[in-house]
Order: sequence, then structure tokens, then C-alpha cells
Amino acid sequence: MSKLKKIPQFKTEAEERKFWETHDSNDYVDWKQAQRVAMPNLKPSTKTISLRLPEGLLESIKIEANKRDVPYQSLIKAWLAEDVRQHRET
Repeated sequence: MSKLKKIPQFKTEAEERKFWETHDSNDYVDWKQAQRVAMPNLKPSTKTISLRLPEGLLESIKIEANKRDVPYQSLIKAWLAEDVRQHRET
């Protein structure tokens, strides 16, 4: 492989993100030397949102969550994630 380019220093994450959107990492990183890394304590970033639901729908969700012994907000997240996954496969 030819000589790798030097990765520039970035002032912000946004600046770095913009750089990598327009540059091929193969020019900067020898991926054959890469090693797997486990980060067991890394949690995905979350964002709080406000969602208005009809009261009847919310009560039905809470009943379903209670049957499964999970918090209703966790059940909503699981259902949304499953639906998104299924739609991406089609």
C-alpha cells in the first residue's frame, strides 16, 4: 500500500465529521492493522422527545407493558425499533 496521509487535527467533532464525509478513510488508515475493540459500557445516545398520544392508546400500551413486566416507554421503543427494522428490510 502507498504511504498513508496524515489525519489532520480537528477543532470540533463537527469539523471532523465534515472531513470524513468527503474523504476516504483508506487514504488515512491501514485497516489491515485494525483490531477489534469491545466497549461493553458504551450506551447509545438518547434524546428526550414529547409525544402526544390519545389517552386510550396510551392506556392500551401500558396494559401491554404490564403484561410483559416492562416499562411502557421501553415497550414503545422496542416496537418502534422493530417497525423501523422491518421497513428497512423491505
